Amino acid sequence: MLGFAILLGFNLVGSWLQSNLHIPLPGNVIGLILFIIALFTKLIKLEWVDKTATWLTGHMMLFFTPFLVGTMVFFPLIGANWLSIGIGVIGSSLAALLVTGFVTAKLQRYESQGGAE
Repeated sequence: MLGFAILLGFNLVGSWLQSNLHIPLPGNVIGLILFIIALFTKLIKLEWVDKTATWLTGHMMLFFTPFLVGTMVFFPLIGANWLSIGIGVIGSSLAALLVTGFVTAKLQRYESQGGAE
């Protein structure tokens, strides 16, 4: 129960910070960043949250159920626009792969030529 309280506390603190400081990140991401900082600085011990985190990740599919049900509500809209959605998903995936490959090749070439020595 302590582990769940700790995880929930970081989530709530992150949400509070996001809403009051207008940080352009979701509150749960801010809470996760704070939680990781607390773990690295040894403010929170991994043993305190390990059992709860393992249980939560083991039941992760349960947390995606509302998202999947919500998607089913828009199924007619998705079906009517399947071609543009498919082209967008495939096109953006290919663009990300090409840019990543190009940057990696450039960085490897730069490193093999001696880099910034």
